[in-house]
Amino acid sequence: MRFLTLRATIVRIASALSLGVLIAGAPAHAQTALDDVLARKTIQIAIPTDFPPYGFVGTDLKPQGLDVDMAGLIASKLGVKLELVVVTSANRIPYLQTKKAELVISTLGKNPDREKVIDFTAAYSPFFQAVFGPKAIAIKSPADLAGKSIAVTRGAIEDQELTRIAPAGADIKRFEDNNATVSAFVSGQTQLLATGASVAGNMMARNPQLSAEYKLLLKDSPNFIGVGKGEDKLRLRVNDIIAEAKKSGELDRMAMKWLGRPAGDLPQ
Repeated sequence: MRFLTLRATIVRIASALSLGVLIAGAPAHAQTALDDVLARKTIQIAIPTDFPPYGFVGTDLKPQGLDVDMAGLIASKLGVKLELVVVTSANRIPYLQTKKAELVISTLGKNPDREKVIDFTAAYSPFFQAVFGPKAIAIKSPADLAGKSIAVTRGAIEDQELTRIAPAGADIKRFEDNNATVSAFVSGQTQLLATGASVAGNMMARNPQLSAEYKLLLKDSPNFIGVGKGEDKLRLRVNDIIAEAKKSGELDRMAMKWLGRPAGDLPQ
């Protein structure tokens, strides 16, 4: 009886070891996204429509913006049809995880928590806080802010950065929210506006008569494209497309079109 029990135990251990080898030898994730896209000849890319100038609905009721243009560029380079999937900040990562989209191009910043659940390509566009103002006012460095009135939202990142670099003679006027800050600039209460790229882009689109433009960078936080965890084939192919667009100047042209400044030196 003891012999049979010992033999049964050995068989169970051997079986467990064999299963462990099989599991260890199996790939952690089947990289099918790129192959699926090429076979289907369609790529689903998640974009925002509530975050101008990166993604919004134009007067023709069609999505447009920097993120939409980037999605179009990737689809074109892959030689497939583009299917836009509208997402919000809250559901853009879940859409990627549940394979409702192969890529997320939606002003996505990279951080350690997100890297645990999705992968990222190289950066494709800047996201920044900056000083904006009319073309008639020349601002080349923080020193040029002396004697100028600047609207900023109290406690925001741009307030902190502006306070850090502004010369003693700058007249910083703080408001309680972005709407009040933008209204102060648009109505002529201040000469300049310190805010994020998305807020400024929306303001400039709505008020072309102001001839406002990008003046001075306060803080840069580039955007990355989200890819499903472990989908290295797709991620590396998109990285190649980004590198080509950077070399050709296409990334700079897109950033100039929508943000008023070149993409510049983006991180890999």
